Amino acid sequence: MRFKIFYTILLSLLLSTLLSITGCNAKTDSQTARATDPVPQAGGYSNIDNAKLQELLKQGVPLVDIRLEQEWKQTGIIQGSKTITFFDRTGRINPNFVPEFTKLVKKDQPVAIICRTGNRSVAASQAIAQQLGYKKVFNVTHGITGWIKENRPVVKYPQ
Repeated sequence: MRFKIFYTILLSLLLSTLLSITGCNAKTDSQTARATDPVPQAGGYSNIDNAKLQELLKQGVPLVDIRLEQEWKQTGIIQGSKTITFFDRTGRINPNFVPEFTKLVKKDQPVAIICRTGNRSVAASQAIAQQLGYKKVFNVTHGITGWIKENRPVVKYPQ
């Protein structure tokens, strides 16, 4: 009996994990038609795709690239990006990030955050929204690799 209960719980956990991995990324027809709409997240920020990022850039919304300098040199950066490293090589938050960021972006101003693949920018976007109190924070979901994969332009770093 114990084994059956354990097996049922384990199976439920595996299924819910599988659904969260595959189901959350599947787009319905209505989501596909509105792919550029920001998707609010529980952490107080919104996920955006490259098309929405392009719109925001045209509106003058600042884009902060939080990668490491060697990453900027390797791939280039999006024209007009502000480069401020969020995590250093050891995974620690750069102590200069907050003063540089708050000097660049005001709390009532929208801001987009980008990294290599969208993972570090999730952490940064959440911290900026929750800990610094910014209300309009946009995480670029697939990072610079997604931008480049769509053949969107980059410029050499440093500019």
